[in-house]
Amino acid sequence: MTTFGHPERVARLDAALAGSRRAGFREETPEVNEAAVLQAVTRIHDPSLPERLRKACERAPAFFDSADNPISPGTYRAAVAAVACALEGLERLRMGEASRVFAAIRPPGHHATRSQAMGFCFFNNVAVVAEAACSRGLGPVAIVDFDVHHGNGTQELFYRRDDVFYLSVHRYPFYPGTGGADEVGVGQGRGFTRNFPLAAGADDDTYVGALSYGLEELAKTMTPELWLVSAGFDAHELDPLGGMAVTTAGFARIGKLLAEAAAGKPLLAVLEGGYHLKALEDSVAAFLGAL
Repeated sequence: MTTFGHPERVARLDAALAGSRRAGFREETPEVNEAAVLQAVTRIHDPSLPERLRKACERAPAFFDSADNPISPGTYRAAVAAVACALEGLERLRMGEASRVFAAIRPPGHHATRSQAMGFCFFNNVAVVAEAACSRGLGPVAIVDFDVHHGNGTQELFYRRDDVFYLSVHRYPFYPGTGGADEVGVGQGRGFTRNFPLAAGADDDTYVGALSYGLEELAKTMTPELWLVSAGFDAHELDPLGGMAVTTAGFARIGKLLAEAAAGKPLLAVLEGGYHLKALEDSVAAFLGAL
């Protein structure tokens, strides 16, 4: 639970799951192995982060690391369960039991840095999965992030690496303030980060066009064995936070682009933002249907 009126609320899961059912996805709920989750989380996050969050939730309601991260007694359990679902998605792909998986989870994750929670995010779900995949020899990995907010945490975690390509299309300047076109990685990671910052009000053609160009650049740099998607739907024209003009049909076009880019390679999409419930359900259905 979050505080009353907070946009990152339980009902988001109901909307995302309804959309996935409409797209024909089969719903499953994995077991949560907390020890295994924490082992995966601490490969990419500071080892102190999970315990700090657990202890903070014992004193909830409160805020954790920033004023935009309200916590309840159940936040730690929810964050662990979100990672467990994303890791189970990776396992289904690894075993060949699926070629496309959607992890309908909350809280989201792409703002969480190595040592700090922020922006409704506690553990970086997609980054944990990317690290787990690389450690198992399943890479190289492409992460495509189309949430309206830049995934600063994901970028930071892989900024110096060449086994993970991070591509983001987002509103800029906007929260969290990162994601300029000049942010391209450093050291051996130079060229493996690519940002497409867009002005407020960007529509389907602008958003999809930027993503299409980014995918072309990605293909010139890397041939991914695994595709991960930070699937945020808060660029929708009805979203109360995004300030963009992407339609439901636009998210179907994004799904089609990613399906073409991934071709026969496995793909796991992880829910990030999206705060208008009807728009979220419709967008998830359209995106997954095309994917």
